[in-house]
Amino acid sequence: MIDSIWVAIGSAAWLGILTSISPCPLATNIAAITYIGKRVDRPGYVLVAGLLYTLGRTVAYVVMGVLIVASVLAISDLSFFLQRNMNMILGPVLLIVGLFLVGAFKWRLSGLSFGGGLQERIEKYGLAGAGLLGLLFAMSLCPVSAALFFGSLVPLAVEQHSTILMPTVYGIGTALPVVLFALLIAMGAKFVGTIFARLKTFELWARRVTGAVFVGVGLYYVLVYIIGWQL
Repeated sequence: MIDSIWVAIGSAAWLGILTSISPCPLATNIAAITYIGKRVDRPGYVLVAGLLYTLGRTVAYVVMGVLIVASVLAISDLSFFLQRNMNMILGPVLLIVGLFLVGAFKWRLSGLSFGGGLQERIEKYGLAGAGLLGLLFAMSLCPVSAALFFGSLVPLAVEQHSTILMPTVYGIGTALPVVLFALLIAMGAKFVGTIFARLKTFELWARRVTGAVFVGVGLYYVLVYIIGWQL
């Protein structure tokens, strides 16, 4: 049971990290770093702003996770149905999410757009503005981040009966690049742009590998729990 929880926590963290370096969330994280990095002359301010941005993103995902997961678990009939059939449900869900991640489906849908004007308005809130920015950016769900959150994180949280822990770990993972770059900026690092360029390449392969794993596991679940094959 303990091993299962740690595997679930690790999975939630990886889903959050993968979300953070996917194209749309990465763009919002870059915007956040630009916003936070304006005070590069105040390293402590930059670091605290990065942590508050992380807190804002985490709060948004926790709220969404609590509302969705708690609602599902609160409906006794639905909860009982999911407990009995979760493995059957996970198969097709993992297959679809996996195929989406490897690029088999082309679904173009822009998330909510938060331009520079919004950042300028948020600046008047000082450090609190970084937290608000994280909250707003977390709600700008794009196809990849929506697939990872609703198609992977939510089923994982429901399976573990975790309304807070899994969304919290996921939320921290989605803001991890901002925290790391805030730390680099605070330390005076000059190679932020180079690291971002490498992150894009890493994201492509990480997404494909994760998608392939999802497809493999989903196919296994379908064969064993739906078709009834004895492998």
